[in-house]
Amino acid sequence: MLGFAIILTVLLVALQLLVRLAPVDPARWHQPIAGLSAPGTQRLDGGARHLTPPMDRTPDALLATLDRIARDTPRTRVIAGSVAEGRITYETRSAFWGFPDYTTVEARGDDGAAQLALFARLRFGKSDLGVNAARIDRWTAALGQGG
Repeated sequence: MLGFAIILTVLLVALQLLVRLAPVDPARWHQPIAGLSAPGTQRLDGGARHLTPPMDRTPDALLATLDRIARDTPRTRVIAGSVAEGRITYETRSAFWGFPDYTTVEARGDDGAAQLALFARLRFGKSDLGVNAARIDRWTAALGQGG
């Protein structure tokens, strides 16, 4: 019994190290967002995509507002991009295990009719239990209130 507990502990520690220390390839995650043509959220296995309705702001101003919202999210950091580039990719890690999820946000449109496309997805596994869609919903809700 003690041997089983030791083996289980070693496996859990190894999994924790794999998840937390796996290298991040920004080029893999920081890609243009395709497949969005109408405002709303598309829920996917392991993620979600969202297109905001057109807003009366410049694309840069809209993306800068969402960037502040994202950076205020616990355990979230930028891995690639900038407001000036028009696309930013964030990594958000779960509290306990530190599983990474990646969210790319892209500004579209022109002055007075800007939209944001968001694509959130997990790195490990097949199901995110709705975590990525919930994050997108929180970010876009805050965007509507705090712009």
